[in-house]
Amino acid sequence: MSQPASSGRAPDGAQTHDLRILAILSMLMAFASISTDLYLPALPTMARSLHASTGTMEYTISAYLVGFSLGQLVWGPLGDRYGRRTPVSIGLVLFVLGSAGCALAQSPASMIAWRAVQAAGACASVVLARAMVRDLYSGNKAAQMMSTLMTVMAIAPLLGPSVGGIILHFASWRAIFWTLVAVGLVTLAAQRTMPETLPSGRRNHEPLSRAFANYGRLLRNRRLLGYAGASGFFYGAVYAYIAGTPFAFITYHHVPPQLYGVLFGAGILGIMVTNQVNARLVLLYGSDRLMRWGTLAAALSGLVLAVDARTDWGGLIGLFIPLFTFMSVAGFIVANSIAGALGCAPERAGAVSALIGSVQYGTGILGSALVGVLADGTPWPMAYVMTLMGLACAASALLLVPVARASRPEPVRRAG
Repeated sequence: MSQPASSGRAPDGAQTHDLRILAILSMLMAFASISTDLYLPALPTMARSLHASTGTMEYTISAYLVGFSLGQLVWGPLGDRYGRRTPVSIGLVLFVLGSAGCALAQSPASMIAWRAVQAAGACASVVLARAMVRDLYSGNKAAQMMSTLMTVMAIAPLLGPSVGGIILHFASWRAIFWTLVAVGLVTLAAQRTMPETLPSGRRNHEPLSRAFANYGRLLRNRRLLGYAGASGFFYGAVYAYIAGTPFAFITYHHVPPQLYGVLFGAGILGIMVTNQVNARLVLLYGSDRLMRWGTLAAALSGLVLAVDARTDWGGLIGLFIPLFTFMSVAGFIVANSIAGALGCAPERAGAVSALIGSVQYGTGILGSALVGVLADGTPWPMAYVMTLMGLACAASALLLVPVARASRPEPVRRAG
């Protein structure tokens, strides 16, 4: 049952309810990061154990991203038709099976295949957790909740590689995947304590074939395209950053690997800070306005980055500052664009969430691939790709999302 948000301080019971929902949704959305970040330090060890080249082991990341991107397109309509809990549970079971398969893999081919299964299960949790936010909240409140979730999610890439390294120090690389099996089982148990957020009366009962066909109809929504473009192009820049910074910092600027972790972690901390700032400002200024500010900041920092990378002006610091700025504005772009997109078609929140997620990871694959194709031993390819993505991100927000509704108050709805 829905109820309007009240002014003033929420009752203790409501705060406890929100915290429990936040904890469970955070666990579900964290699967996007922990499935890869935890095992990154073990890649060289895995390559030796499975008698594979470094390039072959990198396919385990590519297989995961492809599975994660395409799998969302399936789980979204399923969640709109059958509710959120059952598809999420099935996805978590798939994740557990995929993780166990990775732990038992005896060849690179089987590892790549099980990583795809793992991704197909993990993406159900992420895509439907976003839809659950839209089930429970609307308008700027949904953007505020999404921003808080993004802050919690940022802890996973911040700590994941370090935790994976600790596990690898005391056990074999297979223990990392058994740890993911345990995480999946714990999340499955926790998720079963959360009530269904999409009652049968609000579900989309049309045939799944028609539901899948509706992706074309959603893509004809100009406003939705704006949100998808802002979020998607920004993800393209993020994955260009992930692919390019190890070479830009360590190879080109001779940064020690230990310091690289600090520089990378600084960007994650920047994202966490701006997500919290966004959560505080969104009810005052509106999610669309903050999203536009964020995309403009990304475009401008991308241009500065391109100049610094091309001229080597400022050396390492000259490169780090615009990179840090670019990554930090994620707090104003991602949560607000997702919330805005979900608001375009709340009756198909699962499908919209799937479409946004697929665009994000699809563009991410493109961004990282372009950096590899254009690689010339300098930071320029990374900067070039990030600049183009930043400009496209700003253009999507400014040209496709109408300004008129940016500050219009929207009702806040919460499941009671």
